[in-house]
Amino acid sequence: MGDSGEGLVDSESRIQERMAEMQASREQARNPAKENPEQMRQLESLQLARTQLTRQLESATHETRRRQLEEAISDIDVRIAGLRATNAASAK
Repeated sequence: MGDSGEGLVDSESRIQERMAEMQASREQARNPAKENPEQMRQLESLQLARTQLTRQLESATHETRRRQLEEAISDIDVRIAGLRATNAASAK
């Protein structure tokens, strides 16, 4: 018998969730994204690549390979900084 009240509670929570979704979509429509989605994708990709290279560096034992990985990470850091600077400049 206690199950009959659960339907009302579940319905109310769904209504609350829907209202929150509608409010978020209204705010997003009023404030369009300032970031370029392509640049954001590139930034995420570079961050993932940096994470993978860092893990490889942690396990690398050969000095030449370690140097290669360090240079690659350094290059990615420069590219990340460039994208962030571009995003900051375009947001203004």
